[in-house]
Amino acid sequence: MPREHPLDLTRNIGIIAHIDAGKTTVSERILFYTGISHKIGEVHEGEATMDWMEQEKERGITITAAATTCFWTPREDNKKYWINIIDTPGHIDFTAEVQRSLRVLDGAVVVFDGVAGVEAQSETVWRQADGYKVPRICFINKMDRMGASFEKSLESIYQKLTKNAVALQIPIGEAEDFEGVIDLLTEKAVYFSGEKGEVIEEKEIPENLKEKASKWRTQMIEKIASEDNTLLEKFLEGKEISIKELKDVLRKATIAVKLVPVLTGSALKNKGTQKVLDAACWYLPSPQELLPVSGIDPDNGQIIERKPSDGEPLAALVFKIATDPYVGTLAFFRVYSGKLLKGSYVYNPLTREKERISRILRMHANSRKEIDEIYAGDIAATVGLRNTITGHTLCDEEKPIILEQLVFPEPVISIRIEPKTKADQEKLIMALKKLSEEDPTFRVKEDVETGETIMSGMGELHLDILVDRMKREFNVEANVGKPQVAYKETIFGEAQAETKYIKQSGGKGQYGHVYLKVKPKDRGEGYEFVNQIKGGAIPQEYIPAVNKGIQEAMAKGVLAGYPLVDIEAILYDGSFHEVDSSEMAFKIAGSMALQEAVKRAKIGLLEPIMKIETTIPEEYFGDVIGDLNRRRGVIEETTERVGARVIRGKVPLSEMFGYATSLRSLTQGRGSFTMEFERYDKTPENITQQIIEGRRV
Repeated sequence: MPREHPLDLTRNIGIIAHIDAGKTTVSERILFYTGISHKIGEVHEGEATMDWMEQEKERGITITAAATTCFWTPREDNKKYWINIIDTPGHIDFTAEVQRSLRVLDGAVVVFDGVAGVEAQSETVWRQADGYKVPRICFINKMDRMGASFEKSLESIYQKLTKNAVALQIPIGEAEDFEGVIDLLTEKAVYFSGEKGEVIEEKEIPENLKEKASKWRTQMIEKIASEDNTLLEKFLEGKEISIKELKDVLRKATIAVKLVPVLTGSALKNKGTQKVLDAACWYLPSPQELLPVSGIDPDNGQIIERKPSDGEPLAALVFKIATDPYVGTLAFFRVYSGKLLKGSYVYNPLTREKERISRILRMHANSRKEIDEIYAGDIAATVGLRNTITGHTLCDEEKPIILEQLVFPEPVISIRIEPKTKADQEKLIMALKKLSEEDPTFRVKEDVETGETIMSGMGELHLDILVDRMKREFNVEANVGKPQVAYKETIFGEAQAETKYIKQSGGKGQYGHVYLKVKPKDRGEGYEFVNQIKGGAIPQEYIPAVNKGIQEAMAKGVLAGYPLVDIEAILYDGSFHEVDSSEMAFKIAGSMALQEAVKRAKIGLLEPIMKIETTIPEEYFGDVIGDLNRRRGVIEETTERVGARVIRGKVPLSEMFGYATSLRSLTQGRGSFTMEFERYDKTPENITQQIIEGRRV
């Protein structure tokens, strides 16, 4: 069966932004204009197609990345483009959804609120896109809102994200005067009329905006021409540069992440979205314009490449697992090379097992269409994979490859959960297993001492949604404890210890003897075990047991039961007994030595520090600053916005429980905030003491 659409006309794009910038509203317009949906679903009415989960409809936020496929034909070039779109969440608690989507996308549309400009999570998603070198275009949305300013929003992009942004449009009017946009390339005023803005009219630029448009156009040409010597020469000589020349150079520069085109409009008022689709087709890359994907050969560890071609061996990355009430567990995957047929077998090099592809599904939010074959550069889902999880590779068994795995942030907040009845026990275990398979930032463990189940996630909202999903999707009634901070323990100095584990019983005894040195490592560097045993003081077969014992002791912690992190453990001496030594004895000796050495080193707690951005009316500024100071907050900057002040700073997570309620009462319900994890930092002595004594969460 030949492929339905050429690879050079395929686009895999994501829509990313800060919460409430209008991502889903943009997605809904795209679905309408491309003919996928026949009515526009509004987020504020709980009708958005892409926000299909009950919790998304109720809260008006995106929780899970939704995928869909559509066609678009730009008016100017008359080619039919095939576009796979992923609408991602803006809330930082669901950062894993953005991260895994960016990993498999070729380009992104970054949406900004025309009033707020660059916000805290705009910076986060931009950094994530930088990490994966994703080419992007910007859309300054909500130009119809009071206080909207294209120039201020663009300035915030220059200052906080990139100097390489280049405006391709400017608005005709702002706030209630917003009418349309001026296309700086074609030098035309573009208006959107009809019931849903589907009629596009191009007219002459209004007389009062001609000078302004000319100034912006010159800036645009200069920026684009700077990326190409031939164009730059023409520009400096004052020669005419054609629209095609500008577009070609801009396309190359955007794909190389050297320039970022900026467009503007109002998705809610149906103005400008079609031009975003045009720009995505013209300036974002097709899969074949990107570098070949590289991975590791599981047999020899060599780095190998796969070109984006149907003729290459299969290489696909599973980027998301989702539970579907109708078909079971869905695995979303991106095919980087080769093709995949329904009913065929694929190889998972990480589990070293074969999996059968019983069905291939083309997704549209939560509905699906069955297809027989999928080709390089495409995104789809399958069902019934037994042992494949997020980040696993599916490939050809004869030509195996392991694609780079996804790395997710550690959870920072925990709650205790227990079933309300005995009947719920089994259902709870099943629900927790399914949800943790879906979400790599959600962890479940059992407290060894109390036997309680602890679930950990990225924030209060994250855990709240998961508990809600358990109730609705899995019919589990559960009692939930108060949220607790995921502290960590570490050492700030060096120390050493000698431990002998000797146990004599009637028969064979136990003997393990180790000398261990511990050193602190830099924050986030993790654990390292160094074997410095010389002359066979401890036989080689017992060394891994010592390492295992150390790791088990680190998981339990020494000071207050929190995991130990960022430690180098050096095993430098010891002794053994010909008859009584065993792996178990050395494991216990390693565990005891670690605990002893850590107690002698300067041990302390680390707490999660959050980056916070609070937006409030001017008159409450003093009260809110005072409240943040009481919460051990460090204010980094305050900026003004139309009718509001924005406070940015860092605050320990432990001080932020109940902050939403507190902010509401301080600002009469007019304040809002966003918060995201930034780093772990040393906990003050007095607070460490309170945590050890159990007086704090």
